[in-house]
Amino acid sequence: MIVDQEELWVAGTNCYVMALEKGGPAVVVDAPPDLEGVVGLLRKHDLAVSALLLTHGHVDHTGSSGGLSRSTGAAVFMHGDDDFLGLDPMAQMTALFGGVPPDVGDLAPPEKMERLIDGLILELAGVSLEVRHTPGHTPGHCCFYLESDGLLFSGDQLFAGSIGRTDFPYGDHGQLMRSMETKVLTLPEDTEVLPGHGPRTTLAAERRTNPFLAELPQ
Repeated sequence: MIVDQEELWVAGTNCYVMALEKGGPAVVVDAPPDLEGVVGLLRKHDLAVSALLLTHGHVDHTGSSGGLSRSTGAAVFMHGDDDFLGLDPMAQMTALFGGVPPDVGDLAPPEKMERLIDGLILELAGVSLEVRHTPGHTPGHCCFYLESDGLLFSGDQLFAGSIGRTDFPYGDHGQLMRSMETKVLTLPEDTEVLPGHGPRTTLAAERRTNPFLAELPQ
């Protein structure tokens, strides 16, 4: 099993690829606005992307989703509650930078997106992933659980030593913590967490040391 990542764009967003073997079909999790970087990660393992999963609609996770889909034919999956974000990346760039930085390429969103719902089992590129809807950071935020390998792609829900920000518009701290309690911390403690930013961790480590989880039942 190949699970590799690259930290891309100014936000240092982790883009992940997973595949059963080198040279085969792959799933990409999150596509920062650096299409060349995403494609480079696929080429590193001679992989052909068949599906792109977006944890949520913030542009640092979705910016090259349209370009990747148009250039490869990959299906794109996102929760519909984040349409207002994912389908309008230009507005986010304008809010962040006052316009689109010159080094950012094609920001047009995918022409079509498949809809994620809580509990959905996705069979993609030979791997089985469970969708866990974890609103709080954004209304449509989702984590992806690969039970066979004990991996959780946590997006901006849970980080090593921290949690996703909720001071952005439409963020909700209480909702994020309820998602944490019911959708994340119910997984086995040896689950490896692959976050949207920063290093990998485990649920066991976060239960012991993450100060933001102290308010939750242990």
